[in-house]
Amino acid sequence: MTPLTSPTPLIQSFIIGSTGWIVLNRAERRNSLNAEMWAAIPPLMKTLDGHADVRAIVIRGAGAEAFASGADISEFDQARNDATAAARYERLNGEAFASIRGAARPVIARIQGFCIGGGLAIALACDLRVADASAVFALPPARLGLAYPLDGLRDIAATIGPSAAKEMIFTARRLKADEALRIRLVDRVAADIDAEIDTLCADIAQGAPLTITHAKRAIDFITGRPGHEDDAEIAWRAARCFDSADYVEGRKAFMEKRKPVFRGT
Repeated sequence: MTPLTSPTPLIQSFIIGSTGWIVLNRAERRNSLNAEMWAAIPPLMKTLDGHADVRAIVIRGAGAEAFASGADISEFDQARNDATAAARYERLNGEAFASIRGAARPVIARIQGFCIGGGLAIALACDLRVADASAVFALPPARLGLAYPLDGLRDIAATIGPSAAKEMIFTARRLKADEALRIRLVDRVAADIDAEIDTLCADIAQGAPLTITHAKRAIDFITGRPGHEDDAEIAWRAARCFDSADYVEGRKAFMEKRKPVFRGT
């Protein structure tokens, strides 16, 4: 394990093999996110995404009780006490979400226990969501009287569709893992979540990184997720795949009946 320096002890980050990890490390508060945690996510994502050995990034909560129970509401009296303060706060967590969406590597949310509000927004900013049976999901802004950010609405609508997104926000009700899987809020519900994550990351690591990044960007663009490229940028990424050494290696490995060794070049 290679530990990374974090701006706050409330978020840990490290690399194991080809997988980068971000751990929301506030288990005594069910990993609720305060301002310093939101601010720490973008630089840590940048470091992991720029590391040559990293092929996938996993975000998880410390302990098994919660992925993240949401934003720390105790800060709201100052951080979100009016529209101006709320706008500053939205910029802070918006930058965190954008850094997750914008990563070239696939980002996976590993979800146990509570995944509520801002915690669910982090999970929705990821590319894939893997949960176990203990996971519980909800979006409570209608119980707090705040407006859910537009980019967050785009994320959830792109993931589960507009009607299911509206129902989650209108009712603020809690969904268990089996219902979350049924509406595609999560991609997998695993009996052994660690084994499932390890297998998923290993499968991703065997693929060509440029191909995976192109597909990630193109699918996000097609489905209307926020912050992604236009047609020209997607076309450039496709051309880059065909001009890459990895494409040469992929063809050669196929002819030689062996597994390719891709390097992202």
